[in-house]
Amino acid sequence: MSELGGLDIGAPGEGASSAPEQLSEEAKAKFAAAAAGLKAIQREEKKSKKRDDKVVQTIMKFLSDDSHAKFFVLISRLVARDCPSIFILSILSLIDQDSAAVVEDFAQEHSLALPKANEGQFPVLSSTSLDAPSQAELVLWVTRMQLVLSVQAKEVLRRLMLDEGSLDGTVLQLSTFTFQEFFKSKHEGKSPAFEQLYPVAGAILQSVFEPFMDQYYPPVAPQNSED
Repeated sequence: MSELGGLDIGAPGEGASSAPEQLSEEAKAKFAAAAAGLKAIQREEKKSKKRDDKVVQTIMKFLSDDSHAKFFVLISRLVARDCPSIFILSILSLIDQDSAAVVEDFAQEHSLALPKANEGQFPVLSSTSLDAPSQAELVLWVTRMQLVLSVQAKEVLRRLMLDEGSLDGTVLQLSTFTFQEFFKSKHEGKSPAFEQLYPVAGAILQSVFEPFMDQYYPPVAPQNSED
């Protein structure tokens, strides 16, 4: 568990700092069921058929690419939890232009505009050793995730909160691997280790989620009525 400013981000499976299982034939069979989860995505997004197709195509691109096995596994887990697909895409938007375009379409659909990147708003990003333009891309990434939460915070939190103060660690794993891919794209295929980026990604997620935590209401257990 990684406790960040009162928000505890749990670790699924074998621990948050370990990579998810590789995409063996057994894993492929196990996670092929994720395709069924795409039906849930289509139900969720049925207000816009055009966006339905973009969402499915974008997520399938990650699910079917053996070189991104870790993304396949983690996206599958989030789909299995019925996490709103638009939030999954907002995470991937740092490294995938199709995902970024879908988030921008989502913003236009809700008459929202992405705020201008303000590097000083998220001090943790200054510790990344990235140049100013790359840090600006990270700020835009954070604001895209927050924009989605400004519309669907209740839906996202309902699916990702394990209890009143603990967030499913799959989100942190996916964010960390996305962050790592971004680093590779900026440093000729080289990137800090997962373990080095994990706490920074955790701090970024804290910045993303904290403004919306008051919208999470834990499910109320039904009370047994007495005759």
